[in-house]
Amino acid sequence: MSQGQNEIIIVDDDPQVRDALSVVFSLEGYHVTSFGDGQSLLNATRARMPACIILDVHMPGRSGLDILKELNAQDCPAPIFIISGQGDIPMAVDAIKHGALDFIEKPFNAETVVSRVREAIEARERRRAAGSNAGVLAMPFPGRDTLTPREREVLAQIAGGASNKEAGRHLGISPRTIEVHRARIMEKLGAKNAADLVRIVMSETRH
Repeated sequence: MSQGQNEIIIVDDDPQVRDALSVVFSLEGYHVTSFGDGQSLLNATRARMPACIILDVHMPGRSGLDILKELNAQDCPAPIFIISGQGDIPMAVDAIKHGALDFIEKPFNAETVVSRVREAIEARERRRAAGSNAGVLAMPFPGRDTLTPREREVLAQIAGGASNKEAGRHLGISPRTIEVHRARIMEKLGAKNAADLVRIVMSETRH
């Protein structure tokens, strides 16, 4: 059990990327398991759930997106980071829609990746301790059921007046990814701006 809580799984078909990340995470005290393909990840997560998964979006055979869908990432308790090249931003955004927590752009600094992963794991623990159904997340409002659990968490931050940066810090993801979620939430709820979102969320509480 403790291994899973401290385990980072890295999936990338490039052995240099796997080795570089394995070294820095091992130095930080994490137990690292790395795979060169997505199927091996799926086999591993059937038996256990790691603390975090780092998944390359471009791999031979099944892409990172295919693996995300099969993992049913929206319900996967481990934060999942997607590694993407600069030309893959639309794909990375798509990955976030399918449950990836955030994306890491190549070329990346290994130390930065470690700190972002640590923040994501700590943020998940904070949310678990606080109870994820508190406050805004538990309110019934029009369109609530169309939102993913993570979109509800982002909405709770926005409705609480947090900036993208503050929301990102609290949830352990980048402001840019908060922006992706925010756009999706506004589209789903038919809101024009943040004030509109708050109005929609609060509308039911006044009845």
